[in-house]
Amino acid sequence: MTLRLSLAPLAAAALLVAGCATGPGPAPRADFKYTAPEQPEAASGYIDKPGWSTRKFAVAAANPLATDAGYQILKAGGSALDAAIAVQMVLTLVEPQSSGLGGGAFLLHWDGGRLEAFDGRETAPAAANEQLFVGADGKPMSFYDAVVGGRSVGVPGVLRMLETAHRQHGKLPWATLFEPAIALAENGFKVSPRLNTLLKTEQHLKKDEGAARYFYKPDGDPRDAGMVVRNPALAELLRDIAKQGADAFYRGPVARDIVAKVRSHPTNPGSLSEEDLAGYQPKKREPLCTDWQRYRLCGFPPPSSGHIAVAQILGVMAHLPRVAQPLEADVPSVDLLHQYTEAARLAFADRALYVADPDFVSPPAGSWHSLVDPTYLKERAALVGPQSMKTAQPGTPRGATVSWAPQPDQLEYGTSHISIVDADGRAIAMTTSIEDQFGSRQMVRGFLLNNQLSDFSFAPADATGKPVANRVQPGKRPRSSMSPTLVFDKASGQLVMSAGSPGGAQIIHYTAKTLLGTLDWGLNAQQAIGLPNFGSTNGPTLLEEKRFPATTLDGLKARGHEVRETNMTSGLQAIQRTPNGWFGGADPRREGVVMGD
Repeated sequence: MTLRLSLAPLAAAALLVAGCATGPGPAPRADFKYTAPEQPEAASGYIDKPGWSTRKFAVAAANPLATDAGYQILKAGGSALDAAIAVQMVLTLVEPQSSGLGGGAFLLHWDGGRLEAFDGRETAPAAANEQLFVGADGKPMSFYDAVVGGRSVGVPGVLRMLETAHRQHGKLPWATLFEPAIALAENGFKVSPRLNTLLKTEQHLKKDEGAARYFYKPDGDPRDAGMVVRNPALAELLRDIAKQGADAFYRGPVARDIVAKVRSHPTNPGSLSEEDLAGYQPKKREPLCTDWQRYRLCGFPPPSSGHIAVAQILGVMAHLPRVAQPLEADVPSVDLLHQYTEAARLAFADRALYVADPDFVSPPAGSWHSLVDPTYLKERAALVGPQSMKTAQPGTPRGATVSWAPQPDQLEYGTSHISIVDADGRAIAMTTSIEDQFGSRQMVRGFLLNNQLSDFSFAPADATGKPVANRVQPGKRPRSSMSPTLVFDKASGQLVMSAGSPGGAQIIHYTAKTLLGTLDWGLNAQQAIGLPNFGSTNGPTLLEEKRFPATTLDGLKARGHEVRETNMTSGLQAIQRTPNGWFGGADPRREGVVMGD
């Protein structure tokens, strides 16, 4: 039996939401009353987690308060999409460094028979151009010179996208879904250890007067872990959105405040306009699905590079001799790491050349599937030898012509991930982001604005003038690495897993590691998530610091790898089917948990 997916090509179809009736729907259900839980104060750092078994439904998110909000919505009979909205609103409050109203998201939604991809990625303002991140000296700006201020702010997309998806898949009224975040914003929430830790090392947030007052004490130190903080400005905004729909954000006083913040920055203003905000439209895109072993892996198409890269890595490895021992002493073996990172180099070389917003850039050979075609991947796998290639060159799928210059390597950060399965078998995988931690460091009405425009190539062209596919253009969506993933059994079509992670470009590796661990190596989701992280972005071989023995480093160096141990702080969430229901895992490197019945 084939997988029962409806994948009609919708890549170019903008959802007609601006000007339509907004989505608050009927009055909130009288039988739903949010109860704020005891607020945990889990330590920051690496904390072993057991994984969580449930029978009917499960929700996994990056902060216990956000997970609990989704859980309470599911208990009240809400859908997976309803729960995702409640989770995102609470994350805006309790995990402001990673995602929120000021950012964007990619959402995969499964209703039991149809898979849909909702693109809520930010867009470049109409006044932006390809010289946006080129300095007066003609050279690309440094990362933080570009990021801090209004220059890097794209049109936020997550709220309009969620409103659109709710019209199709919501069960509870729109306003009900905001009750948890409103209650926490009004009554207070405890600063988490992770937020406190990031504030201690943050160098730019205090430059914004509103952010400085909110995140720091009068003496300039960060608000302590466990300190109760209230956000009345955000509570008021959320109440307006609950009553009026997303137009309360994209039009009127809030939109004016956002634009004023961006355009009036004293040293690094941007060009965002009220027309940009009012005109933002999410899109439905055709999910990108690829076969691997007995599974069908479904992810997000461009402007995300995530699923293409994951599928290329796993597809290249499938054409290499199978590693007899992928794990040795509970860590990935040298043989496995060699194969994986060589495949990753090939994938990231293609990523740098081809992947960008499909409304501006045509896929090679007319289809993104050309990059994951088994014949092409077999050709690419032939380049993997016993010694590391160190740096791979992009390939040319059959029938493709190359007219772009590869994008130079540059920094990528940020993000949060949500996985949910509801009692009716609907599921979501949503990765959501404001990009760098604390985004552009610009605070408006209790939330932070994104810096997603810095996901475009700072250099618009190479030395010969050949353009980079992912250069800045008006209305364009920057390339992403976000990899929300839903996995299905090829034979039955049954949903097997929802997974994803934050982590910039490393999202690709974190997600691929979890898929390998669960679907190939027989680990449960928690065990796979807890494995040491590893990867390559077509340069050095990256290993999570202090997680691998010296023998692993020596073995890789003997094969020609330049090895770098580094901080690889993933934030993986995964929910997998079991014979008795579901099993969820949350990353021990962050504060997330799984809840369900």
